[in-house]
Amino acid sequence: MTIFCSHCHRPLQAEMSCLPRRAKQAPGASRPFRSTKSASKARRDQINAELQALRSLLPISAQEKERLSYLHTMALVCLRLRGAQLFPPGLAPPAGPALGTELLSLLPGFLLVLSADSKLVYISENVAQVLGLSVVELLAQGDTVFDILDGRVGEDVHKKLLLAQEEPGREVTFVSEMRTSKAFRLQHGGNRVVAVCGRFVALRWPPSPSTTAFLALCTPVVQSPTDGEAASQDDVFQSMHLLDMTFIDVTESVAYHLGYHREELVGQSWYSLLHPEDADLAAAQHRAV
Repeated sequence: MTIFCSHCHRPLQAEMSCLPRRAKQAPGASRPFRSTKSASKARRDQINAELQALRSLLPISAQEKERLSYLHTMALVCLRLRGAQLFPPGLAPPAGPALGTELLSLLPGFLLVLSADSKLVYISENVAQVLGLSVVELLAQGDTVFDILDGRVGEDVHKKLLLAQEEPGREVTFVSEMRTSKAFRLQHGGNRVVAVCGRFVALRWPPSPSTTAFLALCTPVVQSPTDGEAASQDDVFQSMHLLDMTFIDVTESVAYHLGYHREELVGQSWYSLLHPEDADLAAAQHRAV
């Protein structure tokens, strides 16, 4: 049987070709295989050590530190860094007592501080009473206010924050659903509607985006049964006022206590309900607040 070359079609002997054969490489000439497993492990160990060092510096209890994941650790570190940028250690604290646990429990909602680019800077610890999420759990949602709000109102909220930033001191209010814990959603059928009322304040002069912050109070629009005595119609009623104490809203339970319907009080002055002998004391308390 004649064998032809597949290249030039000439007859060849068996196991021959007109093409030059490749030289066989010496066994030792092959490129050595280098494993990156040890290098990757070294990088992971270095990252873990840095995260442990950052976690140890956070001003929280040892038990809370042990429960922190890497994501939660980085979220808390970023929050503290933004806070240190707006409120450096050398900045004089504002006049008045620090907000302790007792004072926070008296607020109708929780405090929120944002940077000029809507980043979360501070969330008061009593946020857990309103949303069922701790500060750490809330930060896991994201690092901007839009991450903890219902996405459908993001554009409107962005416009209001820009308006407030253009006119520092101007108060803006927006209402939105805020993310809550799974247990809260199962019990109440969804997230919680919260009214956010705040304004941009210049912390240092001259004002700039890096020295201004949005300070706000976030108040639940509707009280839930888990809020304690505030949920009972026969216990208390709640009202919202302008700075001159004019009613802008009041819960329907006011009819049980005062005999007025909500529509009768909205637009009226709080002082019109007081006894004349109590007016001076109430005015003094009003000025103090």
